[in-house]
This record gives sequence, structure tokens and C-alpha cells, in this order.
Amino acid sequence: MTVLDTRALNRATLARQALLDRADLPVLDAVAHLGGLQAQEPQEPFVGLWSRLRAFAPAALSDLLTERRVVRTHLMRRTVHLVTADDVLAWRSRHDAMLRGRVLGTYRRELEGVDLDELAAAGRAVMSDGEPRSMSELARAVAGGRPGPAPRALGEMLVAALIPMAQLPPRGLWRTRAGVRNLPLSAWLGRDIDPPSPPGSDPVGQTLVRRYLAAFGPAGSADLRAWCGLAGLPAAVAAVRGELVAFRDERGRELLDLPDAPRPDPATPAPVRFLPAFDNALLGYQDRGRIVDDAHRGLSVAGARVALVDGRVAATWTVEAGTVTVTPLRRFSRAERTTVAEEGQALASFLSDGESDGVRVTESSG
Repeated sequence: MTVLDTRALNRATLARQALLDRADLPVLDAVAHLGGLQAQEPQEPFVGLWSRLRAFAPAALSDLLTERRVVRTHLMRRTVHLVTADDVLAWRSRHDAMLRGRVLGTYRRELEGVDLDELAAAGRAVMSDGEPRSMSELARAVAGGRPGPAPRALGEMLVAALIPMAQLPPRGLWRTRAGVRNLPLSAWLGRDIDPPSPPGSDPVGQTLVRRYLAAFGPAGSADLRAWCGLAGLPAAVAAVRGELVAFRDERGRELLDLPDAPRPDPATPAPVRFLPAFDNALLGYQDRGRIVDDAHRGLSVAGARVALVDGRVAATWTVEAGTVTVTPLRRFSRAERTTVAEEGQALASFLSDGESDGVRVTESSG
């Protein structure tokens, strides 16, 4: 079985994530290809798409949100994701049990004795008037002033698990600050969520395997689980295994992939790319060694914005008053500092709508 070293896996990831060459894709197609973008920080997906698409216009993503073709919702790993309307309707039922389990993992004591089916019915009754609500407003309405679980626990279970919700615009629009207002997905999109598949079949799981490998492969089963949060996909992997090719990494793990997916020459040059907080390219794997050193692995879950140099996490970045400040995690060569500064200028211009191209590259934090 062919062994793919870390650099080969890195270049494959960059190619699948449109970070090796910016793609000429419509924004909707890019969101679909990536299987959604993690989006609990509302403005971060704009940077993620700017780094991946040629001539990306922020208004295109804002329009997709207001046109209800893309939605913000709790999905993979119980985190807020930006996904296409078609995908969330097709995938949401497959995530139900995982979402309930993850909320209970945090609030089991507070929700002890609560009948979740009755809670879901009460929540749907409140939301049936078509009025968007914040999580706390929904929790208070359901509680009705009666003693019971804390509003935070009730609200999390209702909004993140029991009732498939969309977070409505203006939250998530370009350069817009707005609180979370929720409405059931079926009401917002005018379409019902696909029902669960019959017992013994898992077409959605099989689709998730294929879509994951298209955007993240080659990858192992543990990586797939880390991306979506679903534990019950071994049967789906087994069902599609005949369509796939297998490799091993340097640790001996089996990696699966689509046969015709890009696996570039490991010597392919990789441009500097700036990634937003919680970017898929880092969080989409259990083993993130293909893109970030173990010493810096915690940056990906701490919400740090990072820059890739030669395809790997090599710096963090912030922006203030129109100036992008880059803090290297290792010593940069003169050529690296130049290319980082050039891409940082382009990012500053994007974030400021062309009003600034300020960039500062500090000395290495190490």
C-alpha cells in the first residue's frame, strides 16, 4: 500500500481546500464543496472564502444568506456552520442524535428528568407563530415562569439540538454586527427537512463520506469523525469502500480517498494563505499534523487566526485599525517575510474595503 508522507498529505489538503490555487467557483458551489464552513464567529467565513476564491466579493455571500440559499445553523460537532440550504435539509436528520448527545454531555445534570420529546413539542409550539427569537427568549417562553432547568440549558437543547434552526440575517452579513435570532429551518427555507433514512440504510452517511473525502482526503475514519462529530459512520464507510482507494500515512494509519481526487506532487510550491479562526482546513482532522506542528496544535481550537507558509501554520495574525499584524511562530527568511507581507497587504485591503493596505510582520514569537 502506498505511503503518503506528511508533505504529500499537506499538498493534497491544500488542493482540496482551494488553498494551493484560488478557485474560479461561484460562492454557493464553494460552500457546498467544502461541506460548509465553521462560522460561530460571523465574519470569519468571509476571510476563508477570500483565501480560496479568485475575485471573491463579500456581497455574494451576504446575498446568499438573505436569499436563503445558504444558512447559519448548528450542525457538525454542534458548532455553528455556514452550509447550503440543500445540504442542511438533506443532512440535518442524520445529525439529530449526535446533537442531543453533545448538549447532554454539557448539561446532563441540569436536564436530568426532562422529557426531551415534550420539550421539543413545547418549543415548536412557541415557534409556530413565525416570530424569530433568541435562545434565551425561547427558553423563557417554554419555561413559562415555572421552576425547572436553567434557561441556558433549556435554550441550548432547544436551539442546538431539538429544533433545527436557522440563525437569521443580519447576523453573518458582511461588516454587520447583530445578535442571534432563530427560526425553524423549515419555516425559513419553506421546505421540510428530509426524514431519517429507513433502519439499515444510510445514504446520507455515504454521501458525507464522499463529500468529506472530496474536500479533505486522503483521510482516516477518525478524521471523518472529527469533522462531522458522527460516531456511527463505519457502515457508511464500508458501503462505499469499493469506490475508494487506500493509502497509509507514515504512522501506518489507513487513509481512504476518491480515486480521481487531486494528490499533487509534494514538491508543488504552496503560496502564503491567511486563514480565519476555526478554519476547516485545521479542524477537519483528528490528526492535524499534515498542516500544523504539534507544538502549535492548540491554536486551531483557541480561535487564533493563522497564516500558512509553505503550506503549514507558521504565524498568527490580527487586524486593528486597518492594519494586519502577523506574528511568526518561527524565524522567517527574507523571501518569506516579503511574501507574507504582500499577502497581508492584500488581506488588509480586503477587510477594509480598499481603504487600507497596512501590514506589520513582527519578530518571531519563538
